[in-house]
Amino acid sequence: MKNKLITPITTGLLLAIASQSAWAVSDVFRFVGHGPISAAMGGAGTAFDVGAAGMLINPATLSMTPEGSDFHFGADVIFADLLIKNTETGEVARSKTHSKNRGPYAAPQLAYTYHGGPWTFGVGLFPQGGVGTEYGNNSFLSRATGGLDTGLDNASRLLTLNIPFAASYEVNDKLAVGASLDAIWQGLNLGLLLGADQVGSLIGSGRADGSLVPVLGGLPDLRGAHLGFIKNQPVASGADAWGIGGRIGLTYKVSQDTTLGGAYSFKSHIDDMEGDATLTAVDALVGQVPLKGKVSIRDFQTPAQLNLGISHQINAQWMVAADISRIFWKDAMENIDVGFVADNGADIDILLPLNFKDQTALSLGAAYQTGKWTLRGGARFTTQALPSNTLLAVTPGITTRFGSAGFSYQFSPKSKVDLAWTRSFKKKMGNDRLPNTSAPISAEHGQDSIGLAYNYMF
Repeated sequence: MKNKLITPITTGLLLAIASQSAWAVSDVFRFVGHGPISAAMGGAGTAFDVGAAGMLINPATLSMTPEGSDFHFGADVIFADLLIKNTETGEVARSKTHSKNRGPYAAPQLAYTYHGGPWTFGVGLFPQGGVGTEYGNNSFLSRATGGLDTGLDNASRLLTLNIPFAASYEVNDKLAVGASLDAIWQGLNLGLLLGADQVGSLIGSGRADGSLVPVLGGLPDLRGAHLGFIKNQPVASGADAWGIGGRIGLTYKVSQDTTLGGAYSFKSHIDDMEGDATLTAVDALVGQVPLKGKVSIRDFQTPAQLNLGISHQINAQWMVAADISRIFWKDAMENIDVGFVADNGADIDILLPLNFKDQTALSLGAAYQTGKWTLRGGARFTTQALPSNTLLAVTPGITTRFGSAGFSYQFSPKSKVDLAWTRSFKKKMGNDRLPNTSAPISAEHGQDSIGLAYNYMF
C-alpha cells in the first residue's frame, strides 16, 4: 500500500529518481541547501528570500517572496566519486552503476506558494537527503571471511522526501513568523555482507540476538551473512515508511538592510521501515542458505536542527549572508537497528553502531545583481559527525568542505530560472575496527551537484 501511494505522488508530479553511486552532496544524510538559490550560497538561507525552498529552511522567509502566486519546478542532478580501499591488500571497490535504479541521481523539487497581505502559504515536494552506493558483487566487499567469493552485492539507497505544508505571517514591518508541517516518506534499499568475524563481534558485544543466532552458529563453517532488500525501481524501495516532521522560524529586520533569522527543525517521527528481505547464511561447506522473510529498520529518524542566520544588503547590487547550524545527530543516529523475521518465524535483531556526534556547520554566501542576472557564490564548512571507527562502506558520509556557485536569470517580471553548482571536496577516512568492517578500509569521497529550477509568478 505504501509503495502504491508514493509512486503516483512522485512520478506523477516530477522526474523519476534514480540513485547514484554515492552520497548526495550533503552533511551526512542532509542536502547542502534546498533549492538552487540556497545551494549556490553555500547552503545559507535562514535570513533572506530563497523562494519556495524556504519551506525546508526557514518558513518565515516565505513572507519575503513577492505578492501573488509562484510555481516552482526543478531538480538536482548529482555526480559522485567514491572509492573504498582495502588497506591490507590494496584492492579497490568503486561505487558505480551496476543496476537500473542506480544511474545519475535526480532529486526533484516542486512547490506552489501564495503571498497575499500579511499571509503566505505554500505546499511542496522536496528531497531532504539521501544516500546511494553501488559496489556490485565482485569486489573485495563481496568476499566473506577467509577470502570466500559470494557473488552477493553491497549497495545502499536511502531517499527521504518531504511534503511540507507551510505558512508565514508578517506581524509587522520588522517581524515575520512561520511554520511548516511535513509529511515524510523514507525508503531504503540495502545489500550488506557481514563476515563471520563481524557476526561474531556483534554477538559477543550483545548487538545480535534472536532464535537465528544459534542456527548461524551451528553451521559447520560459517563465513558470513548477507542481508538484502532491493527494488530496482526509480522510487519504490525494499523497505519504506511514512512519518511527520516540521519546523518553526522567524525573521527580524534589524535595519532596512540587515535581517536576522532563526529556525528550528524538529526531529522526525517516521514509522519503522518495513519490507520483504532475504537473509543469506554463507558457509564454506554447505554453500549459501537463503531465508526469506520480513525486515524492519527501526527508529531511523532525521535529526533536529537549529539554524541562525544573517543577511546584509551592502548596496543595490551586493548582498551577503551567513548561517550557522547545529545538527543534533547524536540523538537520532546511535545505531542502525535491524530486525529480521524469517517466514518460518525464526528471527534475529542486529544493532550496527554509528554513534554519530552532533555537527556544527557554517554557510557563507554572496550575491551580485546586474540587470537580469544575479550571480551567487558560497562555501560551507562542517565538523565531522561520523566517528572513523563506525565507518561502513555502504554509508560513507564523510565530506565536510563544500564550494558553490550559481546564478538566476529573470526572463520577465513573471518568470526566471535559477541554477547552482555545488562541489563537495574529497575527504578520506579509515576504519579497521569490528563490527562495521572486516578488512581495514579507507574511504575517499568527493561529489558534484547541479541544481536547476524554473519559477513562474502570476
